[in-house]
Amino acid sequence: ELGTTLGEALLTPTKIYVKALKSLREAGVRVKACSHITGGGFYENIPRCLPKGLSAKIERRAVEVLPVFHMIQRLGDIPERDMFNTFNMGVGMCMAVSKETADAAVKAINDAGEKAFVIGEVAAGNEGVIIV
Repeated sequence: ELGTTLGEALLTPTKIYVKALKSLREAGVRVKACSHITGGGFYENIPRCLPKGLSAKIERRAVEVLPVFHMIQRLGDIPERDMFNTFNMGVGMCMAVSKETADAAVKAINDAGEKAFVIGEVAAGNEGVIIV
């Protein structure tokens, strides 16, 4: 189901995002906010990088969830909110850039060897993170 053993899937090393961030600088993309999604997942980490009065609207279907997280959720009968908060669903870094530079940011990061994609937008509000 995972294409590997469960142990290998769970022991995948943490990614280091220095090359991805450097690629943005080299491409001239201004990063307005950046959040390393670690313990505390989406609901605690992303709001820390946003000014008061702004929230992150995450499009659930835009998050490419790794098979190991589907397995953990299914076998553990874990609610989706807890999966995003505890396991971050495999998203390791979120960056806020202007809408106008989003495509350039994704291209620069992908060209640097990481897999980047747009998962949402910053919007007015004090809800922190909203997954829709």
